[in-house]
Amino acid sequence: MIREIIEPTAMADKKSSPDKRGGVALKERTKTKRPPMYKVLLHNDDFTTMEFVIHILTSVFHREEADAARITMHVHRNGIGVAGVYTREIAETKCRKVTTMAQRLQFPLQCTCEVA
Repeated sequence: MIREIIEPTAMADKKSSPDKRGGVALKERTKTKRPPMYKVLLHNDDFTTMEFVIHILTSVFHREEADAARITMHVHRNGIGVAGVYTREIAETKCRKVTTMAQRLQFPLQCTCEVA
């Protein structure tokens, strides 16, 4: 919180001052905080094809083809990988979209969100 110091200018202004005793008054202003960011994670499984994961990364997360292939290989080798970092609402929406697309094609691809 940011505080502004207001000095009383003269004895005549004493009546209009927020502090009746003539001291220093503090006026508080709130500062807006940035929203917390969330990581969207893709989890490896033995059935979802790499082509589908690359398609997800390019269409839902707007990644370049080479970047999508790199992330896909990372998920394949490590079991989990970050597809992107977004605010909570956007991250949840992207997770739902990925899950819906995977279910439509009967892939068990898991997508989760966690605080970055």
